[in-house]
Amino acid sequence: MSWRSWLFPHSSQTAQAENGIGEPLAGEGSADAIFDRAVMYANGRGVPRDDAEALRLLLKAAELGSGGAQGNLGVLYRDGRGVPQNDVEAALWSRKAAEQGYAAAQGNLAVMYHEGRGVSRDDAEAARWARKAAEQGAADGQFTLAGHYLMGQGVPQDYIEACMWLTLAAAGGNESAAPILDQLKGLMTVNQVAEAQQRADREPVSQ
Repeated sequence: MSWRSWLFPHSSQTAQAENGIGEPLAGEGSADAIFDRAVMYANGRGVPRDDAEALRLLLKAAELGSGGAQGNLGVLYRDGRGVPQNDVEAALWSRKAAEQGYAAAQGNLAVMYHEGRGVSRDDAEAARWARKAAEQGAADGQFTLAGHYLMGQGVPQDYIEACMWLTLAAAGGNESAAPILDQLKGLMTVNQVAEAQQRADREPVSQ
């Protein structure tokens, strides 16, 4: 099991930008502080690396309401890393984090709805969660939402919207977006491409 990559190193999006891994954000014993300690054990920052202890603390923090812990736990259940693979549990924990505003969890939940993993397939719900992630500037969420507009799944088919979100996803580092964007532009008029770019210029910069 690898713990070297965490979706949410801290308990809030503001904290992610302002604090280094392993710096406690809340009082001792709180959900966020427990999550911080889980990250410390997972990465061996200030303590010996201990995957079992990291997982124990992660589970405890998630149960106490830490959105970051919940989002990470959803990924672990989705991929079967450190816990038995379980799509229902993955969707449950991803939803809890998504409802707290974690963009990566929102994007993960969107994919689960689109694929029918752990939940009944629902493209409208998938597009709704993808939009929440996309509007926060998450490149993967932008890519997912673009796919919904491109194929008309859960939303009306709209090449301009698809082009806009692919443009943002590519700029944000999603490697799958650029080749699809190039193909899509070949199906659009010059004016449509220009409109998509104008819309992209008004959206948040990708995270």
